[in-house]
This record gives sequence, C-alpha cells and structure tokens, in this order.
Amino acid sequence: MKRIYNKYKPHYKENLTLAIPVVISQLGHTLVHTADSIIVGQFAGTIPLAAVSLVNSIFMIIMVLGIGISYGLTPLVAQENGKNNFEECGKLLSNSLIINIFTGIALFCFIYFGSVLFIDHLDQSPEVVYHAKPYLNLLGLSVIPLMVFLTFKQFAEGLGFTKQAMMISIWGNVINIILGIIFVKGLFGISPMGVKGVGYSTLIDRSIMAIVMVIYVFKSVHFRKYLKNFVWNFIDKIRLKRIFKQGAPTAMQYTFEVSAFSGAAILIGTIGAVEQAAHQVAINLAATTYMMASGISAAATIKTGNNFGKSDFQYLRLSAISSYHIVLIFMSITAALFMGLNNILPAFYSKDTAVIEIAAGLLLIAAIFQLFDGAQVVGLGILRGMGDVNLPTLITFMAYWVFGLPVGYYLGITLNFGVSGIWIGLTLGLLVASILLFLRFQKLSKKLI
Repeated sequence: MKRIYNKYKPHYKENLTLAIPVVISQLGHTLVHTADSIIVGQFAGTIPLAAVSLVNSIFMIIMVLGIGISYGLTPLVAQENGKNNFEECGKLLSNSLIINIFTGIALFCFIYFGSVLFIDHLDQSPEVVYHAKPYLNLLGLSVIPLMVFLTFKQFAEGLGFTKQAMMISIWGNVINIILGIIFVKGLFGISPMGVKGVGYSTLIDRSIMAIVMVIYVFKSVHFRKYLKNFVWNFIDKIRLKRIFKQGAPTAMQYTFEVSAFSGAAILIGTIGAVEQAAHQVAINLAATTYMMASGISAAATIKTGNNFGKSDFQYLRLSAISSYHIVLIFMSITAALFMGLNNILPAFYSKDTAVIEIAAGLLLIAAIFQLFDGAQVVGLGILRGMGDVNLPTLITFMAYWVFGLPVGYYLGITLNFGVSGIWIGLTLGLLVASILLFLRFQKLSKKLI
C-alpha cells in the first residue's frame, strides 16, 4: 500500500485539487432535486413526493441528455489547451454555445409537447399525475438557462478553472431552497403552491446561475487570450461536428444509465405510490453520491484530455489510475454511510413510516452498488478524455438495458420481489459496466504507451 501511495501521490494531489470544486459543482445539479424532494416531502406529503419522484425520473433523462451534449466541449478544450492552441478554444466555445442553446430549446419542446402527454399513459396514480404535470413543465423550461450555464461551466473547467462554477452552484442552491420553502409552504403572503412551487424556485435558480456564469467568463482576465476569437454567431461545420461527435455519445452514455433507473421508477410506480415515494428517497441519495463521483470523472476527463493533447501517455495512465483509486475510496465511505444510517437518512425526506422502512432497505442495496457506480462513471470520463466514446456508449447500453433492467423486471415484477428485486437488477448493470469500461481503458492506455 505504501509503495502504491508513493507511486501515485503526485497524481492524487493534482486530481483532487481539480476534482473537489467540480464535485461540489456537479453535486449542485442533484441538490436542486434533493431540496425539492425534502421540501415537498416535509411540507406537502406522500402523494406530492411521489409526483416529484415520477417527474424527476422523467426529467433526469432530459437533463443528462443536455449535460452529455455540453460535455462534448470539455475534452476538446482540454486537448487544445494542452497544445497551447488558445484561439481554437474560443472558436469551440462559440460553436458549443449554439449547439447547447438549440439543444435546450429542443429538450423543452420535447417535454412540453411530448412528456406531459406521455405521463398519462404510464399506469400511475391519477393523484400523482395531477401534481406532476405543472412541475414537469417548469423543470422543462429551466433546461434552457441550464444549458447556457453548462456551456460556460464546461469551457472554464476544461481550462482547469473549476472553483467559480462551484461557488455559483452553492449560492444557486441556497436561493433554490429559500424560494422553494417560500413557494411550497406559502410564506410572506404568497399562497401555498405545493409541487409547483419547487418548479418555480428551480427555474429562477437556474436562470440566475446562467447569467452569473456568463458574466464571470467574459469579465475574468483568465480567459482573455482564449476569447479573442469568440463570436456569438460564429458557426463552423467542422467544429460543430467535432463537438457533436464527442457530446452525442456522451449524452447517450448518461441516458442509458439514467433511463434505466427512470424505467425502474416507472415500474415501481405500478406497484404503488408508497413504494414510488420510497424509491425517490433512496435514488435521490444514491444520485447525490453519483453526481459527486461524476465530478471526479469530469476532473479525470480534463486531466486525461490535457495529457492526451501533450501525447504524454505514461503520465495519462498514472493520472487515470489515481482517479480510479480516489473514486473507489470515496464510494467506500458513502457505502458505509448508507449502511450505518439507512434508517435515519430517509426520515429527512418523509414522515411516513412505510416510506422510511422501504427506503431503508433500498439504501442497503445502494451501499453495494456504490463502488460499481463510481468505477463506471470514472471509466467513462477517462475514455472521453482519450476521445474514445463510441464503444463505451455500446457498453453502457448493454449493461443497463440488456442486463440490468430486464433482470430487475424479472426479479421485481415476474418473481414478485418488488422494489428490492428491481434494484438488484440495476446493481448487476452497474457491475457489468464498471468491469467492461475498466478493461477498455487498460487496453487503450497500454496500446498508446
């Protein structure tokens, strides 16, 4: 252990310095929905909490599509910065902004004209659907400012500037929580809005974050040499294609995993509203640790892309393996917390004893898949930094939709094991993904060296 530590020590420090702000920033995306769940569960009750579960299950697919598309910029900027090609970074930002704005508008239209009608045909409780529709529309509108924020966030992080997005995310979540409580509970003369209230608070929060992030990038001296060639309406087919070739497979990778969990939530909704609310509690906690692991993954993408641009493949491999070490240690700690506090954590979300009891059992399963979840998301980040996105996309599809969800359906619905059976199937999907992605990294990194 001492020999391994000394070998990777410089990389641990570099990666953690870069990763910690990204982890907190990534966590901000999930904490918005965590805050929504807690506020609704405490102030509105079990049925509205089930509505939040249903909406978040659908919306998370939409959100990770957008996040994945925006991630196409990060490895390209990191690689060009590694080559000291500063002008190209500004041109990539221009094209990424255009792609992301159009993506945000398209995703909103998909939610407004498609998902709201689709939700009526999922065999869910009518009371749950009633509360879910207005909340889903408001979250859909918030995608547009979110995509603007992500554009400039990914640009700054790709250049190694990670702390500013972290601070903006922290303050954004504070605003979201304050406004959410005011709107849901009905304070200062405002009528109680229920689930719709957290939709408004999220929309306002994301709009403010987008404005502040744009101002920061254009006002900071750190980015002046990169923005000399930035033009708001600059469109170049070659650069659009480069960004999209990175972003689209990344979006699909995230979508395959998140949609499997969303599919699981819909299956659980056919069992009952209490089970669906319990699933929301457990998956929200698991999503929190996942987004923190994805911050480590994002930092791994930046370091890998930078080393790839410099053609320093030995350093690339050592840095990547150190990222695996970091995420496995981190996820081991979160697994221990889930096991030790499995009866305590759900009580923060709901006062319903039935919801707490089911969620406590699910957290034990979540503790098992923490290591697999961390390993697979870091594997994806490292491979993305190396420009390898197509085969990892196929791996994620197979892991979650060929193995994970079908096994979960068989155990949970066919064999009548309920919610636990569905979660065991998802755990299998994460295990398959983590192993195959690590083997892919081993093969490519050794081949480069």
